Amino acid sequence: MGEPALSGWRAQGSARRLVVDAVAPSISSAEAGSPLNASVLVLNRLFMAVRVVNIRRAFQLLYKRMAEVVTVEDGSFATYDFTTWTELSQYKKIFEPAQHEWIHTVRLEIAVPRVILLLGFDRMPRNDVKFNRRNLFARDGNRCQYCGRKFASSELSLDHVIPRSRGGKTTWDNVVCACVRCNVRKGGRTPHEAGVRLVRAPQKPRACPTLRLHASSARYRTWQYFLDNAYWNIELVD
Repeated sequence: MGEPALSGWRAQGSARRLVVDAVAPSISSAEAGSPLNASVLVLNRLFMAVRVVNIRRAFQLLYKRMAEVVTVEDGSFATYDFTTWTELSQYKKIFEPAQHEWIHTVRLEIAVPRVILLLGFDRMPRNDVKFNRRNLFARDGNRCQYCGRKFASSELSLDHVIPRSRGGKTTWDNVVCACVRCNVRKGGRTPHEAGVRLVRAPQKPRACPTLRLHASSARYRTWQYFLDNAYWNIELVD
């Protein structure tokens, strides 16, 4: 795919500015709900993915004019500041309400953006995958690596394949997801000693596993335009 053209739509007028001033406090103080739990992909000025933030942080950046919404329209990228996105949302609510999630305010509804562009940020993406519980669960697909069954994150624990008491390290290639039953069965032994086998040998992922889970969802299909093999390793921020 060639580089999409950049286009944008700018609204003018003091009346529109008053609308933005009226809705911003409601957005920041709204109670948590499904749309407010959405994730937003953040791009630098070069349209390269650099991190993922929650919708509250995204709206803060938009309202402070530090970022703009990015959409893909007929193969081209369009950018909208907070004022124009708020107004455009009113048309989207009429003509394509089912294609978006919505933030409800006292006076109107605003479509949840999927991608935003930082206007003054040109740093490059991170080149490493963070070693943390969330990425470990995502790497293993929330499956116990001994019995192969899938569990909710709350029902999984992390197990050292080579126990720490035997010199095992807390690294990508020695820590796996395990259900409570398998973890208890294995105990402080090696898989061979416990008579269990790993579903898959653990290793450090070359790309951010949590981001892959997001991008594979239809909810975040727009992200695919900005993600390639060179830019998978981005930092996730709650």
